[in-house]
This record gives sequence, structure tokens and C-alpha cells, in this order.
Amino acid sequence: MDDRMTRQATDHHEVTIANREHVTVSGVLQVISFDDEEIILDTDLGTLNLKGEDLHIKQLNLDDGDLAIEGVVNSVTYAASRVKGGKARAKGFLDRILR
Repeated sequence: MDDRMTRQATDHHEVTIANREHVTVSGVLQVISFDDEEIILDTDLGTLNLKGEDLHIKQLNLDDGDLAIEGVVNSVTYAASRVKGGKARAKGFLDRILR
């Protein structure tokens, strides 16, 4: 897998939404998929799914785990958390598919 699209887990995750049009996310491990209606991220605390309209990734820094998105946000949901024993555990894309 391309090292530029993944990073190691830390203990910090935060999502900020301003006026449903500007989203910042910290604790991003990997961008799983994205288009103008849906962005799916692997974060320190599980899979984050953002749905909306005209969504665009404006900034991505996986070294720091930071992501900035613009567009109209309609929903934000998390898949099951990966937190076990108080620590986040990162898995690769193939690990999730092959379970």
C-alpha cells in the first residue's frame, strides 16, 4: 500500500464542522475513498463516513493526520470503534476486507 495514503495511529482525534461547509479532521490514518458525495476515512477511533454535496478535499497531511474538506455536509457517521483497552488499533485496508 502507498505510504503516502496511510500513517500510524496516535491518541488524538477531532472533527470540527463550521457552518456545514468546512470540515477539519485530525487523527486521520488513511483516506479509504472519496468523491463529491462521500468521503470515507480510517481514523484513530474507527471509520468515519462523511456524506454531502460538492465535497472536496482541500488539504491532506497524513504525516500529521490532518484533513480539511469543503462542501455541504449532510451526515457524519462512524463505523464500529477500534478502541481496545483505551488505545486505538490501526488495521490496513486488506485486513478489513479479508476478515
